[in-house]
Amino acid sequence: MKISRQPTPVTIKIDQKQLENVKCFKYLGSLLTDDGRCTCEIKSRIAMAKAAFSKKKNLFTSKLDLNLRKKLVKCYIWSIALYGAETWTLRAVDQKHLESFEMWCWRRMEKISWTDYVRNEEVLIRVSEQRNILHEIRKRKANWIGHVLRRNCLLKEAIEGKIDGRIEVTRRRGRRRKKMLDDLGDRRGYCHLKEKALDRIKWRNCFGRDCGPVVLTDY
Repeated sequence: MKISRQPTPVTIKIDQKQLENVKCFKYLGSLLTDDGRCTCEIKSRIAMAKAAFSKKKNLFTSKLDLNLRKKLVKCYIWSIALYGAETWTLRAVDQKHLESFEMWCWRRMEKISWTDYVRNEEVLIRVSEQRNILHEIRKRKANWIGHVLRRNCLLKEAIEGKIDGRIEVTRRRGRRRKKMLDDLGDRRGYCHLKEKALDRIKWRNCFGRDCGPVVLTDY
């Protein structure tokens, strides 16, 4: 797979056999695409989570206690949907897909059809919930990035862009492409973010559950 703005294919031969150029493939359970985005992976994860919900629909829609059913959904369904979410770079369209999936879970759990014309706010009141899925992703990403920034490893160098080599950079029109660390962005810059990561207590206090709303920004 070649991830580049140039459409020219890459020719690699091993034992006189040319490797196939592909646009996407699965690696360790995650779907990688040649555009470098996470949209296809997120859609795939949501589809698998919905299928898992349908298999256990009788359990999630039963007369069990509401809090117990919510815990089952977050444990059994959200864990499928959010597999590998620590490495996602979320655009506005991806965030909307995830929030729609979150509301889909609560509506199915309470047997609320779209033809009932019940607003999302009313659904959240019925299940005593707030929109949490984006906060959960941000918290998972913060925990993972914190471990990476406290170590001296190849992954840290890749995130910081310190890999040796030359690359031809051509400026495109429009705003810059969103990066993985932008979800945790600090107005004082990456160096301040890295400094906070060295202090585990400060890092956890900064990116705990009550870390503030997730702002939808499209890049």
